[in-house]
Formats: sequence, C-alpha cells, structure tokens
Amino acid sequence: MDGTLAVLFLLAGLSDMGLNHCGADGCLAQAPAEQRLAFSAGQVLFQEDHISNEVFVKYDLGTSYGPFQPGFGLSVTDEGDAWIGMGASWTAELDQLYVQLSLMPGLYAQGSGPDLGNVIEFRSGIEVGFEGRNGWRYGLLYDHRSNAELSSVNPGLETLQFRVSVPLN
Repeated sequence: MDGTLAVLFLLAGLSDMGLNHCGADGCLAQAPAEQRLAFSAGQVLFQEDHISNEVFVKYDLGTSYGPFQPGFGLSVTDEGDAWIGMGASWTAELDQLYVQLSLMPGLYAQGSGPDLGNVIEFRSGIEVGFEGRNGWRYGLLYDHRSNAELSSVNPGLETLQFRVSVPLN
C-alpha cells in the first residue's frame, strides 16, 4: 500500500469542503463536532505477513474545521512498537452507516518490530461501520503507516482492526 489512503482523505475532504463548508466564515470555519473516544485492536501486517497484534486508542476533539475533525492517536503492539500522532478525520454518514478517512502524522518507536526507516511515520486509514441508536460506532479499520519517503528505507506497515467508538458529548 502506498499513499492512496492519504490522497483519498485529501480528495474527499477538500471536495466536501468546497461543496458544503465554504461560506462567509471561510472554508475551515470552526464548528462543534461530536467528541469521541475510540478503542480498536487487530493485526499488524508487514509486507503482507501478520507479524503482531496492536491496540489503538483515538480521541476526536469536540471541534471541527470545515469537514476536518482533529484528533490524537496512540498505538502499541505486542512486540513493543509504539506510535503516537495527531491529525484529522473526515466522516461521511448515510443513515446509520459511516465511512471515515483519517491522516495522522506521528512518531514511531521501534520495539522488536520492523525498522520503518524513520521516527516520523504518517498513518492514513479508512474505517467503515455502523452507528447504533445510542451513538456508539462499530467499524472495521484498515490503515497504512509509512514515512512518505523521508528516508530511503520506507517499507510501510498496515493494520486491520475492529473499532468501537463512544460519544463523549
């Protein structure tokens, strides 16, 4: 996987911004958003092989800027690898179904896992799921991590996870 998810995030978010968010206050006007805490767990894939398991916690702030909602994430694998980052998500909703794209630059600390080539690693992902009437979301998340060729070593890493997201508002 390359930067496809990052490009998809930018195309969807910027298209939505141009169509639905540009007004008198600008295209990135601050607005209230649903504050969420998400927990996910799943497999880490390196060069298409399952190499470890990971837990991931994400916090979405209660504010959006145009179609983009800022958030923070932290993940740890059972091999001692860790990633922490901050970025944004874009979400499309249709009744109780949703699709969320995200892009989060962050810092990677290698444990016993693979050398990803740089301490700076960009995490881009897509989540597809269902939102219950209580506001809880249940989704499948696929994401890709790489250093966007900041260094000559850039093998990339993928995760496939099940996520539960709880509204905090």
